[in-house]
Amino acid sequence: MKIRTILIDDEQLARDLTKKFLESEESIEIVAEAADGFEGMKLIQSLSPDLIFLDIQMPKLTGLEMLELIPNP
Repeated sequence: MKIRTILIDDEQLARDLTKKFLESEESIEIVAEAADGFEGMKLIQSLSPDLIFLDIQMPKLTGLEMLELIPNP
């Protein structure tokens, strides 16, 4: 069973580097990506991932603010 993962970062380069790093991990499946906290929250609510790679400093909704909103982090 693969670990369903979402990448949330406002910088495309950071998401790309994280994806590149995770490609070698057969146990991880990237199911979605988001470029901001609001989009990320929608994906978390709809996909219920096992793991989230979350940027802390993003415009509008920071990663720390997102952690306060995620049920059962």
